[in-house]
Amino acid sequence: QVQPVESGGGLVQAGGSLRLSCAASGSIFSVNYMAWYRQAPGKQRELVARITSSGITNYANSVKGRFTISRDDAKNTVYLQMNSLKPEDTAVYYCNKVSATPWSWGQGTQVTVSS
Repeated sequence: QVQPVESGGGLVQAGGSLRLSCAASGSIFSVNYMAWYRQAPGKQRELVARITSSGITNYANSVKGRFTISRDDAKNTVYLQMNSLKPEDTAVYYCNKVSATPWSWGQGTQVTVSS
């Protein structure tokens, strides 16, 4: 079972930037869709961005133009560059494959944006 490990979160002021990393314990080469999700307190987990094995990306409207997802299959790693952060981006961020049978969820990485 592949296990994702997220890192790169932290406390940042509104308007700042962070780069999240997700290192998978196994190969992601054959995984078509990889994605970043987030869960804010009291809310359901939501998909933030996803990327195909050929590099096609999709974003939630709330982050479009501010976040960029990328992947490095040679390193089994997925990234999320987050710019122009807003307080409403505060959440725990997770990565996983987009599948009917996702991997077990990792611990996530906390992103806190202060106003």
